[in-house]
Amino acid sequence: MKALGILGSGKGTNCRAILERIHSGTLRATASIVISDVPDAPILEIAREFAVPNSYLAPGKFRTRLEPEVELELARTLQDLGVELVVLAGFMRVLKSPMLDAFPRRIINIHPSLLPKFPGLEAWKQALATGEKVTGCTVHYVDEKIDHGTIIAQRQVPILPNDTAESLHDRIQLAEHDLYPSTIAELCRD
Repeated sequence: MKALGILGSGKGTNCRAILERIHSGTLRATASIVISDVPDAPILEIAREFAVPNSYLAPGKFRTRLEPEVELELARTLQDLGVELVVLAGFMRVLKSPMLDAFPRRIINIHPSLLPKFPGLEAWKQALATGEKVTGCTVHYVDEKIDHGTIIAQRQVPILPNDTAESLHDRIQLAEHDLYPSTIAELCRD
């Protein structure tokens, strides 16, 4: 079974979906640790609920990335725990060379659009604003650019005529909660 390290900054709904699949036995992996750059992020409480080791990582002075020394410490921690696949679950920091070099093609992310369309924040609002008929979610390898790396899997979500940003986002998250654990399961079989 592959050892996962899960990084997140927020509510942790994708983390919960992954941990539920591990707990049920349908995802043959172990969650070695959940780490958040937000001290009171709900994702840490979810980790505790599933008895997964968890910790807060003080990010430093930058708003969108980690301090280089902090990122190096993160990479070492994950390596020391034997993490084989790093799973970003709402982690709102751009990873740089310390992590990318330590885990080449072993860091994945899920994004709420059909990349390459609508990278960045609030992609569902971008899809609505441009009149798209279909959006969805994408699991991809992480590289040095934001929401850019090689696409692993995608799931389409139709945009309904009466959709609001909230209703569309809710349906995209439902798709994410199935696609992400399923994709991780496939990667764990390789």
